[in-house]
Amino acid sequence: MAGKIFYRERIKVGTKEKKPRFKLVAVADVNIKFYAEHLKKKELEEIAAAVGAKLVLIKAPKDGKLKEDEIEVKE
Repeated sequence: MAGKIFYRERIKVGTKEKKPRFKLVAVADVNIKFYAEHLKKKELEEIAAAVGAKLVLIKAPKDGKLKEDEIEVKE
């Protein structure tokens, strides 16, 4: 079974800023250690491809309540 890397978009980063836009939330069933909390999308995709994991984007609404249909699994 392939592992999963859960991430979400950071709230306080604008679209034209040159800061990493994504925050690492959790890792499941992958033997990996992250040294950074904030990563770029390309970095997440490369790490997932190298370890054979799936990326799962968590779309957190502004009110803080997450619905099950708002989670996207990218294979």
